[in-house]
Amino acid sequence: MKIRSKLCDIRDFYQSLSSAVKASLWFTVCNIVEKGIALLSTPIFTRILTTDQFGVYTVYQSWYQIITIFATLNLYCGVFNNGLLKFEKNRDVFTSAIQGLSTTITVTLFLVYLVSKDFWNSMLGLNSLYICMIFVELLFVPAYLFWSTRERFSYRYKKIIITTIIIALGSPLLGVVAVLNTEYKAEARVISYVLVQVCIGIIFYIFNAKKGKKFFDANIWLYALAFNIPLIPHYLAFSLLNQVDRIMISKIIDTGTAAIYSVAYSISMMMNIITNAINNSFIPYTYKKLKEKEYDDIKTNTNLLLVVVGSACIVAIAFSPEIIQIFASSEYYDAIWVMPPLAASVYFMFLYPLFGNIEFYFEKTKYVTIASCIGAIANVILNFIFIRFYGYYAAAYTTLFCYILFAFAHYFFYRKVLAEKIKEIDNIYDIKFIVVFSVIILFIMIGMTLVYKLILVRYSIIVFVGFIAFLKRKMVFSQIIEIRKK
Repeated sequence: MKIRSKLCDIRDFYQSLSSAVKASLWFTVCNIVEKGIALLSTPIFTRILTTDQFGVYTVYQSWYQIITIFATLNLYCGVFNNGLLKFEKNRDVFTSAIQGLSTTITVTLFLVYLVSKDFWNSMLGLNSLYICMIFVELLFVPAYLFWSTRERFSYRYKKIIITTIIIALGSPLLGVVAVLNTEYKAEARVISYVLVQVCIGIIFYIFNAKKGKKFFDANIWLYALAFNIPLIPHYLAFSLLNQVDRIMISKIIDTGTAAIYSVAYSISMMMNIITNAINNSFIPYTYKKLKEKEYDDIKTNTNLLLVVVGSACIVAIAFSPEIIQIFASSEYYDAIWVMPPLAASVYFMFLYPLFGNIEFYFEKTKYVTIASCIGAIANVILNFIFIRFYGYYAAAYTTLFCYILFAFAHYFFYRKVLAEKIKEIDNIYDIKFIVVFSVIILFIMIGMTLVYKLILVRYSIIVFVGFIAFLKRKMVFSQIIEIRKK
């Protein structure tokens, strides 16, 4: 009876939520399902593909993310949301025209590739088959993203749930079947992945085109280009921070080594699903408190969130050897040495948007672009220098350093914004606590790395830290409940 009563309470609570909150909840669930299934399929592919074959797939994914910026201008990002408001009475026409612009740019860039394909194949480290697959994917996948963005904009989530499940399950299932039934395993993995994406994309490409019936609209095209072209440095810089490590490792060392690094990177970055969800939920709270000038509440609750995120990163660092063994075969075990800095990077990836949120609140977006460029340029330069001397291990530490640099850059601009916009206080955040706790994270990262081979020592430390956390659990939970209430 108690269980039934509890389920009824949960149902009643869910039904009482607004459509916006329900949609936000389901979009988060979709994101977790999609990324979670991709992560859970990793142990399968790392065992049925060699490191070189898996490395080709990871390099393909990395180049796809970077080429997307130039071939689509990321038109499904900021400009599309703004355009849905600006062209509120003609959303179907706007969607169809934006899709037409994306198609035109993609086809133009593909023609540029065909003119000198040998040069581009050599530069990218991929043959013509893979690059053609990139452009096929870029031609149709944006159509799905335009549609899903419109659904999210209108708080419609049921169809997105269905398509997310189809894509999330279809890609790994078809991939396993394809890889097991051919000698061309790397090609099979890429083509099977693209096939699922394109089949979904074609459906929505036709749907968007038929509803809007407009491929070209000068007004809409000029508006979109004027909005998104200045953002290319920001999109490119952020993409480089996330992708350039694997590309440079494959170019300087080999694709097999890139695959080993990619496994550790993918596992570490899975924590971003949780940290992004926390940050996305914390943004409205931060904005509300800024508007009401209740700065102390922001400071207190930010400290708690940093402890929660930092603790999750520490757990990942502490159990890195076991996590790698679960998700990959023995060929990838060397990745345990890059897991600590990559997991620590997740903490700083959560830290820098806290400062960035203040910049966005006061519409100082140029600072965001500058900070992104600083981090990306530093990452490329440091990788070029240190990967040659210290191998792929260096890429993990340059990533960590660049996200720390990213946080410093955003802190610098955050202080400039405070000086311009909020002169009555010196700081919104508890900077002393943030610095001390960040240093603790780095020391734990170094300490755990040193005792990876000393299993008894490592587990003794884990048990001790776990015991302290257990003693402080009531205080932590009460603070979390307080944040949820606010």
